[in-house]
Amino acid sequence: MTHIARRMYELLEPICLVTYMADECNQELAALGHRNYWDGYFASRAAPLGRVPAHVVHAAFYNFADGEAARHIPSAWETITPEASLAARERGSAASVRRILGAELTGSAGLVRAADLTTKAALSAPTEGRVMYAALRTVAVPTDPVARLWHSANMLREHRGDGHIAALLGARIGGIEAHVLSALANGIYPPESFGRIHHLPKRRLAAVMDGLRERGIVDADGRFTDAGRETQQRIEALTDELAAPPYDALSPAELDELIAELQPITAALVAAGSQ
Repeated sequence: MTHIARRMYELLEPICLVTYMADECNQELAALGHRNYWDGYFASRAAPLGRVPAHVVHAAFYNFADGEAARHIPSAWETITPEASLAARERGSAASVRRILGAELTGSAGLVRAADLTTKAALSAPTEGRVMYAALRTVAVPTDPVARLWHSANMLREHRGDGHIAALLGARIGGIEAHVLSALANGIYPPESFGRIHHLPKRRLAAVMDGLRERGIVDADGRFTDAGRETQQRIEALTDELAAPPYDALSPAELDELIAELQPITAALVAAGSQ
């Protein structure tokens, strides 16, 4: 089923990316009073966890530098409740999907069926060891098909993310180190220029790279060694393996149907850059 998990990731990820790439979600969060993008990001993504301290959000998200969560949590919730932030995230994300897809796709029987099957998969996986996924399982599933498709895709994204963190921990790859591996795997060089980490202090980035060199993950020039590339590929393979259980709930015919119904939806979102 690992190939199914990878294929579903490719099909569902563009649905989730509207939350981060399109304007509507950020506009909804700003309208509540969140000061900036990252206030809204941390407040709305962490909202299903409840009013937990910053160090819990840091642990659950895994790949942010020390102190980044604490700049937004819990202050972002002082005047705006987690519930309000979560609702704004859903409204904005669904609005983006609806705008990008247009009336023909969003009103189609195919989208409704895709939403139903995605939800069936998203509600079927065990929650043990899946902190973000388990938190989202406590959130009511929207009745609107577009919102339901986005919500269920997001559940599966966080389920995959929880498994990815487990794979990283097993390989002893830290959160910032994971960004370096991802950058190199995607042809970004130097990896310190990657958008998720380029803002970090140069001393911090140098320490991360030095640590990866000492372990033989990158060479003197900051590029993958053979061992480093094998490590990255092993992590991705295990991530796919751990992401497979939700799709066990679907029959082979349902999986084929879901893939067929998602293809035009995903193609439209990819063509628009999910924005």
